[in-house]
Amino acid sequence: MIMDEGKNNSASQIASGIINPVTGRRLVKTWMIDDVMPFAAQSYNQFGEYAKPVSVIDFFSAPDVEVAFNKRLEEKAEYLSPIKEKDAWRHYFHFDFGAGAIEPCFLIDVKSFLQNRREHWQRKEVFIQERFEENELKFTEEGIFCGDIEAQTIIYCDGIAAANSKYFNRLPFAPNKGEALIVEIPDLPAGHIYKKGMSLVPWKPGEFWVGSTYQWKFENDLPTQTFRENAENWLKSFCKMPFEIVDHLAAVRPATIERRPFIGLHPLFKNIGIFNGMGTKGVSLAPYFAQQFATYLLGESTLLPDVDIKRFEKVLSR
Repeated sequence: MIMDEGKNNSASQIASGIINPVTGRRLVKTWMIDDVMPFAAQSYNQFGEYAKPVSVIDFFSAPDVEVAFNKRLEEKAEYLSPIKEKDAWRHYFHFDFGAGAIEPCFLIDVKSFLQNRREHWQRKEVFIQERFEENELKFTEEGIFCGDIEAQTIIYCDGIAAANSKYFNRLPFAPNKGEALIVEIPDLPAGHIYKKGMSLVPWKPGEFWVGSTYQWKFENDLPTQTFRENAENWLKSFCKMPFEIVDHLAAVRPATIERRPFIGLHPLFKNIGIFNGMGTKGVSLAPYFAQQFATYLLGESTLLPDVDIKRFEKVLSR
């Protein structure tokens, strides 16, 4: 049985859906990307055309960024390639330095995928749209009770809310807030993701997602005027096409200090588990590790030590 209150501003609901195989200014391969990216694309597309291969056009924001990209090209780094007909992009964008391509990447239609799965679970009568209240859990010899639901095991897949759970609040979460604008730019080709510091990501026909930020200090999960002004100014300085802001999104990501997920069963409460801590990489990591966790719960495999919460056994056992 799946219980979810249906928040519109959960991190998943407002995610851009990008799976990018490289990261950082040094353009190194993202952790486990050779395994998780093809697995994710195949997994999403089992349910429909939710994973679309795209390229990121990376417009260099400074000379040293261009030097770093070209150096990686000389090293024949995977997923990087030069841009052909670079000047053709000057019709759409202002940029002072060069540009390169990151490919293949994938763009996941997360919002449509989640709605599809929700409707599927509702038809199968295994979904309840309701806020989970931890203090209503009851434990007996027969199992776990939550209202009228009786189960053998409960798995916390509740994003940043798990950081306040009495069972998992000792895990080293590092929540950070992200914001994005949704803008209409009907004259901009939607076949690529455009990056120059922030990113322009195809969202709906004629619309793009603009973001995002990583705010480590924040008062709430609401949109801020500061971000709106900064993102709008960035867009004016980068994009030559007319645009109109149609929405402003914000959410808190369940990131972790060591940038690795939290997966497994509690060391003291063996029927309480967690699947969390995906941070900014949830779109790529979740399918792969969901499969691994499922087979682990069935006794058919082990968890990767990097994600297994056994690494925090002493902390969780206090």
